[in-house]
This record gives sequence, structure tokens and C-alpha cells, in this order.
Amino acid sequence: MITTWKIAQCDRLTADGFITTAHWTVSAVDGDYTAGAYGSCSFPYAQVTEQEVLDWCFASFVDKDAIEANLAAQIALQKNPVTATGVPW
Repeated sequence: MITTWKIAQCDRLTADGFITTAHWTVSAVDGDYTAGAYGSCSFPYAQVTEQEVLDWCFASFVDKDAIEANLAAQIALQKNPVTATGVPW
């Protein structure tokens, strides 16, 4: 499974550069199966990289391991579904 974390957008105050919201996304791909999640967090802004903002998110309250485990579980259910819809005939 390959996971990709990204900062989709940062909302900031122009007066002092304070990030009011950093919007993150994560996607997981395992062959033909995909899963994704998103969230947001807040931090001061000053010539930062995407990885720095992601690291701040991980250091505050974003549980990277739990989210990636959840994505893996979603993909596992896609590969081996335990429920189905439709009629049985």
C-alpha cells in the first residue's frame, strides 16, 4: 500500500502570516483499491514547506499511524467485502 500525504491549502491572515487552517489530505492505493481521508489544523506561517506543515500536524493531534491503518482497513474491505447489495438471484 502506498500512502501520500499532502497539504491541499493553507488559509492565513495577511497581516501577520498566521495560518488559520492547514487543510491536509491523505490517499492510499493498493493496486486497484483506493481510500482517502482529510482534515485540518492551525500553525504560524513563515516560509514553511509542505513537509514541515505535515510534521506540525502529526506532532499536534493528527494520528498518522491510526489514519494509515484505517485506510489499509478500508482497502482490505474493498478487496474482501463482508457485505454485498443486490438480489441473490
